[in-house]
Amino acid sequence: MDALKLLKEDHEKVKKLLSDIESTTERAVKTRTSELARLKQELTIHEAIEEEIFYPALKEHAKTREIALEAYEEHGVVDMIMSEIEQTPVENETWMAKFTVMKENLEHHIEEEEGEMFKQARQVFDKDTLEELGERMQARKSGLAA
Repeated sequence: MDALKLLKEDHEKVKKLLSDIESTTERAVKTRTSELARLKQELTIHEAIEEEIFYPALKEHAKTREIALEAYEEHGVVDMIMSEIEQTPVENETWMAKFTVMKENLEHHIEEEEGEMFKQARQVFDKDTLEELGERMQARKSGLAA
């Protein structure tokens, strides 16, 4: 599978989970808790395949090095906010505010990846390389999900 297609599919799953969580109320303690756990699992696996396989490949090219470095930093910001959310009771009035900040950061990150990063990746990687990266990413993803 093409690496960009694989990442796009992951992004769609994440956006759906973000939307589902955003539509909950403070009374939806169990739903928020379980959906946040699912989101964290998806993000952990997604970040791993990007940080271990995709971003290092991008860093090898001068044209894509800077956007890859920025993406690593964006992951760090989302991880920090996720940690804060996990330490905040879901019924606390600040929980949704923290979640909204994380959601906005994730949406920005996805938009940037699917726009500028994917465009640049298509310029530095040929079709075969994208396929090979995608296969490695899918194998790693399967290993992490097991």
